[in-house]
Amino acid sequence: MAPGCGRRRRPTPQRGARKRRQLKVTTMGSGNTDSSSTESQWPLWEVFVQEGEGPDPHQHAGSLHAPDAEMALQNARDVYARRGQVKSIWVVPAQNIIASSPEDSGPFFDPGNDKVYRHPQFYKVPRGVKGF
Repeated sequence: MAPGCGRRRRPTPQRGARKRRQLKVTTMGSGNTDSSSTESQWPLWEVFVQEGEGPDPHQHAGSLHAPDAEMALQNARDVYARRGQVKSIWVVPAQNIIASSPEDSGPFFDPGNDKVYRHPQFYKVPRGVKGF
């Protein structure tokens, strides 16, 4: 033992002798109820903005965390409506958004393809209607 050392170190364990800790990764809205992550993090909100003149659709602008809907709307205004071109903002809890998956696109969308009466080409526009 070297002078000045109080105690001798234990030898390093051999590789693989000790198991590594597994970290739990959770995402909001996944259905996982790990109390440590949900208590420390606010809910996730998706932000949609409508810009410009005319009947433009709302488009997804991004996501943010907020404790409630009112705070989410205020934060969305501060973050996504700085340039003054936004005329409407929607905030939606991420856990309330349900979407189809790309893998299911065939069975999900194909039932309408064999019904030609649902296609716009099936209908004739009357003579008095303008704008088409």
